[in-house]
Amino acid sequence: MRNTIIAILLLFSVSMFGQMYNPVKWSTTVEKISDKEYILKAQAVIQSGWHLYGQYIEEGGPSPTAFTFKNQPKKFELIGKTSEDKGHETVDKIFDMKIKYFEDKAVFTQKIKFTSADISNIAAEVDFMVCDDSNCLPPSTEELTFKIPSEKKLASAEETPIVKEDSVITEKTVAEKQEKNSTEITDSPKKTESRGLLTIFILAFLSGFAALLTPCVFPMIPMTVSFFTKQSKSKAAGIRNAMIYGFSIVIIYVLLGSIVTAVFGADSLNALSTNVWFNLIFFILLVVFACSFLGAFEIVLPSSLANKVDSQADRGGLIGIFFMALALAIVSFSCTGPIVGTLLVEAASKGGIAPIVGMLGFSIAIALPFSLFAAFPGWLNALPKSGGWLNTVKVVLGFLELALAFKFLSNADLVLQLHWLEREVFLAVWISVFGMLAFYLFGKITLPHDSPLNHISVGRLGFGLIVLSFTIYLIPGLWGAPLKLISGFPPPMHYSESPNGLGVSGNSELKITGSLPEGAEHGPQNIITFHDYNKGMEYAKKVGKPVLLDFTGYACVNCRKMEELVWSDPKVLGVLNNDVILISLYVDDKKELPENEQYVSETTGKKIKTIGNKWSDLQIKTYKANAQPFYVIVDHKSANLTEPSAYNPNIEEYYSWLQSGVQNFKK
Repeated sequence: MRNTIIAILLLFSVSMFGQMYNPVKWSTTVEKISDKEYILKAQAVIQSGWHLYGQYIEEGGPSPTAFTFKNQPKKFELIGKTSEDKGHETVDKIFDMKIKYFEDKAVFTQKIKFTSADISNIAAEVDFMVCDDSNCLPPSTEELTFKIPSEKKLASAEETPIVKEDSVITEKTVAEKQEKNSTEITDSPKKTESRGLLTIFILAFLSGFAALLTPCVFPMIPMTVSFFTKQSKSKAAGIRNAMIYGFSIVIIYVLLGSIVTAVFGADSLNALSTNVWFNLIFFILLVVFACSFLGAFEIVLPSSLANKVDSQADRGGLIGIFFMALALAIVSFSCTGPIVGTLLVEAASKGGIAPIVGMLGFSIAIALPFSLFAAFPGWLNALPKSGGWLNTVKVVLGFLELALAFKFLSNADLVLQLHWLEREVFLAVWISVFGMLAFYLFGKITLPHDSPLNHISVGRLGFGLIVLSFTIYLIPGLWGAPLKLISGFPPPMHYSESPNGLGVSGNSELKITGSLPEGAEHGPQNIITFHDYNKGMEYAKKVGKPVLLDFTGYACVNCRKMEELVWSDPKVLGVLNNDVILISLYVDDKKELPENEQYVSETTGKKIKTIGNKWSDLQIKTYKANAQPFYVIVDHKSANLTEPSAYNPNIEEYYSWLQSGVQNFKK
């Protein structure tokens, strides 16, 4: 009776305050492959605005989705790993890694093989974490039941699913399932995916223009256009042939992107993009490409291949024009190869049709000048003459490839946590690379294939000043400056020899306060923080300050955003240092409680086994909320001094909220 009353009160609180969330509903289905092989499917229906994280996330990121299949005694065996939908991917600047997530719906499948005949159900557990734009819920565990179809039933994809909703098992008919599936078809592609493909297209298009301005491609424009205009019987025929030539270039490069997508597949390349060995190999490749651009050697395809293709170009007609385009791709490989290679790997790591979209953008930029100059041959007179400036473009691309290479080396170092390429070392490398590029543009250093430089053009001087300014901008990063312009490229601030940058970006007041109180440690922004509720409250009573309860999580993205973007503000940091005692309670702390401290929650009915469970239960029971970040300012009797606050990136509002709590404590 007591538990029932508590549950009713909790439900009323939820309806009143709207802070309790349960945005994911799980359902299960089973497909029969053979007498002994089945496919288990777990579907998550995700409330609009929320997202569920994928299974394969590097350590140090958000909590991934994880399945545990209960198999005692062993009556079946798992075949391969649990697979998942394509989902969405983004490079998270807070965790500095690629993170996969799902919106609206996610389906996970696991193939099994029976080793025993007497199986009717398979029990499993799924651990998962969900976030929206302002909240993250603590990691949750849901029990699943996969009902194995009997021989009398149709063991197929249309098997009646078992759906678990609010701890009640209900059966849904096939007709209901089909109706649900039909309504789940979206009318338009996801904005995130479209934006990602558009970004890839634009970057590939700009890369195509960069490749166009190299010594291997640029001189081909007047030669090719003149060939078509002279060999064609009429001006219209010349324009048509040049258009076909440009279209053939697009087909060749798009075909290359299609082959990469078909052979390797989006999922495998995406998995490789976070692999240590992949990042190391690609680092070496980019260094080789950079050396080639800088003039150490040339990367060329076998001359026999070029000769065979060139001979086919003499056949005339559409086939001859196509082989002329192929000959251009082969001959210019020493300049375009490194750019195409970089684009393909970067695009492939995004998954889906990104390699095709990337090659489409690149090839359009290459083909466009040939078509336009064929239509308007008089424009050729306005083209600058080939010369040393083309090699300058190639050298600049070499420096950029070299700088990009160290990003891949940094990825490998971060995954392995070797601390060989920490933030200061990475920035020192970039400062050296871009500093040398600035010296090169100003004519202070020359490379093997450079022409004599009697004077510097205005364009080269302007670009040199931009590079020099960027180099100077990087220098304060060695002393802790955040460098927001290149956020996501260097290692994060905490992955550093001195995270405080000689006292510039960190909490300098700690250098004065001396030793830490018992049970305290340095938290975000080096604020003195407690992870134990009782010890923090005892210290607050001792020093006579109010307490800021920070319900947070190690894998909470928005918690990190608040700590790095809001808590770093001098006004906010001053309050957190001087006016309150911070107690950070991590709801995803996996350390188990001693047996005598484990209990069953009065509010949720779940067993509280870990420290994170304990703090999550405290938040739900006391504040009727289960999302993070969640901040409460309390006095020494745990009474609220102001209304709780959630994720709020507005610095002024958050500062006013802190001040309000402190002032109420002093009254």
